[in-house]
Amino acid sequence: QVQLVESGGGLVQAGGSLRLSCAASGRTLSRYPMGWFRQAPGKEREFVAAISWSGVNTNYTDSVKGRFTISRDNVKNTVYLQMNSLKPEDTAVYYCAADLSSLYGGIRQRRYEYDYWGQGTQVSVSS
Repeated sequence: QVQLVESGGGLVQAGGSLRLSCAASGRTLSRYPMGWFRQAPGKEREFVAAISWSGVNTNYTDSVKGRFTISRDNVKNTVYLQMNSLKPEDTAVYYCAADLSSLYGGIRQRRYEYDYWGQGTQVSVSS
C-alpha cells in the first residue's frame, strides 16, 4: 500500500522560509509525476507546484513563482517544496500528491490527475 507522508510544516513569520518534504513508502515514486497542493480554511484545494518524473520539468501557480521551488530526490523517494519569502496568504494545509497511473509522466496540474495523496502538513505564516 502506498503512503505519502508530509513533514516540515510549522509557524513562521512573514518573510521566512520552510522546506516541506513528502516521503513515500510502499512504492517507488521515481518514475512518476508529483505535485504539491494547498487548502486554506474555507477555500478549495489549489495547485501549488508540480514536477515531472525526471525532475527536469516543473511548474508553479503564479502566486508562488520565484518564491517556491519543487524538487525531488529519486534515490530517497522524496519530493520537496522549498518555500521562501513566505506571506500570510500562504497559510494553508499543504498536501503532496502522486500520479501513479502515469509512468514517466510529465507535469500534472489538476487535482483529478493525481491518485494518491498525503495527509497534509499545516503551514502558518504570521504577519
